[in-house]
Amino acid sequence: MNTKKATAVTDGEGRTLWAGAFRPGRMHDQTALRTEGIADLFERFPEVKAKADAGYRGLAKEFPNQVQAPPLKLKKNATLEEAATWDAERHQQCSERICVEHANAEHKQWRTLQRFFGRREYFEETYTAVAGLVSDRAAER
Repeated sequence: MNTKKATAVTDGEGRTLWAGAFRPGRMHDQTALRTEGIADLFERFPEVKAKADAGYRGLAKEFPNQVQAPPLKLKKNATLEEAATWDAERHQQCSERICVEHANAEHKQWRTLQRFFGRREYFEETYTAVAGLVSDRAAER
């Protein structure tokens, strides 16, 4: 009831390009992308590629050549060969996404966002301001 979430888009260097799609905590990540029209952009711009976390697995199924999400967890009765393949895929995907995770962590390192006690109606403005500062700092590196 009180949680608010944001979606951030970063480049391959971990620089924040866009922060938005603010929503209540109970709304799924993928629903927020559809509400903001981001899924439509994948249709309009087929050359755009993205690496996403497990919350966007449905988007990866819909746009398999554009969106890469982590592989599904293994079943309990998986063979050793399947486990080795899964582990290699997961490791490769995690290695490619680490810059995105670092960019997300940078937003949360700001004291203002660590435990946001302000009024919910100001969260979007506060997050956007912090994302801009993080982006500027990353651009200087």
